[in-house]
Amino acid sequence: MLPNLGLNAGGLHELKKRLLFVLLGILVFRLGAHIPVPGLDPERLADLFNRQQNTIIGLFNMFSGGALSRLTVFAIGIMPYISSSIIIQLFSTVIPKLEQLKKEGEAGRRKINQYTRYGTLLIAIFQSFGMSKYLAIQGIALEPGPLFFLVATVTMVTGCMFLMWLGEQITERGVGNGISLIIFSGIVSGLPATIGQVLEQVREGQLQGLTLIVLLALIFAVTWFVVFVERAQRRIPVNYAQRMAQGRPMNPQSNHLPLKINIAGVIPPIFATGIILLPATISQWFGSFESVHWLGDIAFYISPGRLAYYVIFSIAVVFFAFFYTALVFNPKDTADNLKRSNGFIPGIRPGQQTANYIDGVMTRLTLVGAIYLTFVCLFPEILMYNWHIPFFGGTSLLIIVVVIMDFMAQLHAHIASHQYDSIMRKSNLRGSKRRR
Repeated sequence: MLPNLGLNAGGLHELKKRLLFVLLGILVFRLGAHIPVPGLDPERLADLFNRQQNTIIGLFNMFSGGALSRLTVFAIGIMPYISSSIIIQLFSTVIPKLEQLKKEGEAGRRKINQYTRYGTLLIAIFQSFGMSKYLAIQGIALEPGPLFFLVATVTMVTGCMFLMWLGEQITERGVGNGISLIIFSGIVSGLPATIGQVLEQVREGQLQGLTLIVLLALIFAVTWFVVFVERAQRRIPVNYAQRMAQGRPMNPQSNHLPLKINIAGVIPPIFATGIILLPATISQWFGSFESVHWLGDIAFYISPGRLAYYVIFSIAVVFFAFFYTALVFNPKDTADNLKRSNGFIPGIRPGQQTANYIDGVMTRLTLVGAIYLTFVCLFPEILMYNWHIPFFGGTSLLIIVVVIMDFMAQLHAHIASHQYDSIMRKSNLRGSKRRR
């Protein structure tokens, strides 16, 4: 195994430690998703969520890995952190102080992360208190009162903050993005129940065998399409000016600048879901009060399967695709780097014209990527909620495939890094022996 990987014992040991930490973090998350908040009637709770399965609450429950339907310590999941991240990222484009922090490197990033944590705490308190009030109104709390509200709110807020910390630790000490892996594990935990439900429908004759084959073919086709688009690139040809070596001219070199179609990954659908879930859950929980009954109407109209849900989700995905791409990719910096390395795009003048050209290409690619994300996320939703065909959620399928691809890419990067370190150590060792 060691020769095939090209890793020494130390490199392999570190990689094992990182993978073990990821597994341990996911295990802790799944254990916490089964520890209930005290003071609730489990039978009434199960009945409530069976009735809310196809509403916005059901979507929230999917992202929490079933923790919401069991009202556990991780009931509100990681969504407050995602909502806070969206708000901070948006404010960083309009507030000069936050924009300046983004340019200060690691110190600025730590400060922005601190603001994000504060925002997460505030949103988590608001959502947890709203959920506890909603449970009391529905008659699920055994002894509704100030003590129940305090215990339930503190328990769920603590669980949310712990998940945020756990995700950061997985990112730092494990492999892959910790927050994405937590969302991924939550979604995957619901797969056995979904598969069992489909097989039960086939056994009872509610679903024909031919329909099941068509569904499997659709899942395979959508998965293949996601992998294809995520790996697709637009390669812009780049030539490098002629250089001199030992007084003789070298042949001009040619290369390419690879640009991904979907550079934003799963961030747009996750952020779009966060945008819908935050006001929708507030509407769902507080809409029971007579004075604000109109909030319940809002929750109804933006539930999955409704036209307003599709429209808001599509607009949010397109917006965040362009917004996040603008955050992580700067055409001017790319053009300046090409100019400093004596590189140029054939037929395009170096400098500002190159930046404009790359920006134009990136804008078209981002538009295609946004359309692709919207289609992949909404096509299965339409099958499920409007045509009543059992299918796996599009956002869920996208997150599963992309997170696996990202995890494998980072795993290979760790292996390549250790291979390089091993080769460099061997090279230095041989050089020292020769000098002796």
